[in-house]
Amino acid sequence: MIVCIAEKPSVAKDIARIIGANSARDGYMEGNGYQVTWTFGHLCELKEPDDYTPMWKRWSLSALPMIPQRFGIKLINDEGIKKQFSIIERLMQAADSIINCGDAGQEGELIQRWVMQKAQAKCPVKRLWISSMTDEAIKQGFQELKDQKEYQPLYLAGLSRAIGDWILGMNATRLYTLKYGQNRQVLSIGRVQTPTLALIVNRQKEIDNFEPEPYWVLATIYRNTQFTATSGKFTSKEEGEKAFSTIAGKPFTVTSVTKKKGSEAPPHLYDLTSLQVDCNKKYSYSADMTLKLIQSLYEKKFTTYPRVDTQFLTDDIYPKCPQILNGVSQAKIFSQPKYMPLIQKLASLGNKLPKSKKVFDNSKVTDHHAIIPTGVTPTGLTDMEANVYDLIAKRFISVFYPDCKFSTTTVLGEVINEDGEKPEKIEFKVSGKEILEPGWREVYAKDAKNADDDSDDGNNGNGLSSNSSSDGNGNGIKKEVVEERTLPSFVKGESGEHIPTLTEKWTTPPKYYTEATLLRAMETAGKFVDDEELRAALKENGIGRPSSRAGIIETLFKRHYIRRQRKNLMATPTGIELIDTIHEELLKSCELTGIWEKKLRDIEHKTYDPADFINGLKEQINQIVKDVLADNSARHVTITTDEDLKKKPAAKKSSAAKKKAASTTAVSATAAAASATAASVTTPQETQKPQSAPQPEDPLVGKPCPLCGKGVVIKGKTAYGCSNWKAGCQYRQPFSQM
Repeated sequence: MIVCIAEKPSVAKDIARIIGANSARDGYMEGNGYQVTWTFGHLCELKEPDDYTPMWKRWSLSALPMIPQRFGIKLINDEGIKKQFSIIERLMQAADSIINCGDAGQEGELIQRWVMQKAQAKCPVKRLWISSMTDEAIKQGFQELKDQKEYQPLYLAGLSRAIGDWILGMNATRLYTLKYGQNRQVLSIGRVQTPTLALIVNRQKEIDNFEPEPYWVLATIYRNTQFTATSGKFTSKEEGEKAFSTIAGKPFTVTSVTKKKGSEAPPHLYDLTSLQVDCNKKYSYSADMTLKLIQSLYEKKFTTYPRVDTQFLTDDIYPKCPQILNGVSQAKIFSQPKYMPLIQKLASLGNKLPKSKKVFDNSKVTDHHAIIPTGVTPTGLTDMEANVYDLIAKRFISVFYPDCKFSTTTVLGEVINEDGEKPEKIEFKVSGKEILEPGWREVYAKDAKNADDDSDDGNNGNGLSSNSSSDGNGNGIKKEVVEERTLPSFVKGESGEHIPTLTEKWTTPPKYYTEATLLRAMETAGKFVDDEELRAALKENGIGRPSSRAGIIETLFKRHYIRRQRKNLMATPTGIELIDTIHEELLKSCELTGIWEKKLRDIEHKTYDPADFINGLKEQINQIVKDVLADNSARHVTITTDEDLKKKPAAKKSSAAKKKAASTTAVSATAAAASATAASVTTPQETQKPQSAPQPEDPLVGKPCPLCGKGVVIKGKTAYGCSNWKAGCQYRQPFSQM
């Protein structure tokens, strides 16, 4: 009898149906020479400290570090798990051969290897390795079974990771809890969670310690178009006023008009992290919620394997793409056949789907390819599942559309003042972009109309960013929402009156992390590391695996280290003080994970000995224990309770209270020319400290329009405008340029 073991009952039953094991038994399916059983994720775990010796049951500084001579595994203490394992054990000991049908990845390999070891299986083992749960993929996988020995390095890397996390986590958690905790408070330390917490704490400190600085921006309105000085910002009001007086009353001359055509490739397909980022940005789903939703879609056969870290497909997927698109075209999301028109338009563009290296690249795929639809038409989706499927389907459709083509117009101008001994010249610039052929943007046209401008990435205020969606980070669709900005027709050499403006602005602090931006920071943690080799390792892996990052963030919530305030992630006093207490920089830096990831990847590639990895960790934890025990301070970490989390955070003295309201001075060129002093600048008004009520009014609203002088400034959703707009005044000041 051949025993197949899958990671979940639902997966096992799909496999059983395909291979003809249709008779239900207690804990397994049987038929056609197969017995198909299952785990519930992890059935086994590494032994607890007191499983090795009773001396380690009681938490004591004198017992640290705890390092077993040989690590062992045990069943998780759960009656359901014990019952299922007894069934698996009986089947495996009587089996002629075993097929490991666990998830195709490092964690999936570890889960089933431990079960087979615990069951003392002696027969040959084959490995099923598939990226999709469709019937076709399962059948093909069974035709291409591999010998489990081929995946031994993958298992050793997973085992080394688990042992390493045990050595660091068990010892460091007990060490810091006993040394700095109070009232039975547990201070959890982990290789990934602690550097992640440090990212949040350090960002929060940057914000708290930020001191806003004023600066001034010189601009001018010529032919209803705002040009900005190329000299950059002025750090003193006097410099700004001097520049303002230089140009007031002097003619503006266009010195250059250039047009350049460009193109923008579709955004890359989704990996798990980029999908979690977009779901958080667009729907405010947590990383953990997105993982659960995409796992559900995978198990329902609507999308491919989700726990991936690549945004590319292998060449063998290309012939299947027309069939996948055909299945997607039949899908109805919220009762609407929203993909049919897009796929029909795609078909009209050519008889054959384009095959781009930006989509199909075998060298960029290791275990699994990017997340795409399977082609099975989805039915019975919840609203949240439908939202996630919609993102994946549109992204898949868009990669076959042509590049978006646009034209960039850059106009340079200058104002020269020859009144002094030496002529003074100030140069200005404006850019506009016009989409010539929307290409892949057609897929997102409706989203663009409805999207709100909450992107963390921002834009340059000039319309379409040339790299807005081609960075492959899943951020592009927010960036694409920026409007086109078509400029009037300018001619080199033309000259005329203009209305100069001097705007006072204030530097702003960095933004708090959201789950979306934190996931990106975890993925790109290499930028926080100086060592080139470690940076390269982190560039490939980041901190944490894609499948584990959501769990890490949830752990920080459960430990009361962080709290959520709207979308923002805020560190609690416990989280802040814990990071401040840890003096071993390696524990709270991304560098430790960089070292680990490089060595674990080398173990996978059979270029590094797992024993050397574990021995190095033993030396490291010995040193950490020694250093912490040498601390003679009486520091303790504050306890954050559930009740504390329910309270609103204490209002901190906001740096915004120090800000001044920006004001714009507009002086007509003719009036300035008549002035003996050439120009004068209205100084910005002081803003009172923020009060709960009444709210201070916007200082610009109600002022005379700087363009027509007839209307007054009004405030819209994205920009200031003129109340006289119906009569033709085109004054517009986007918030992004304030």
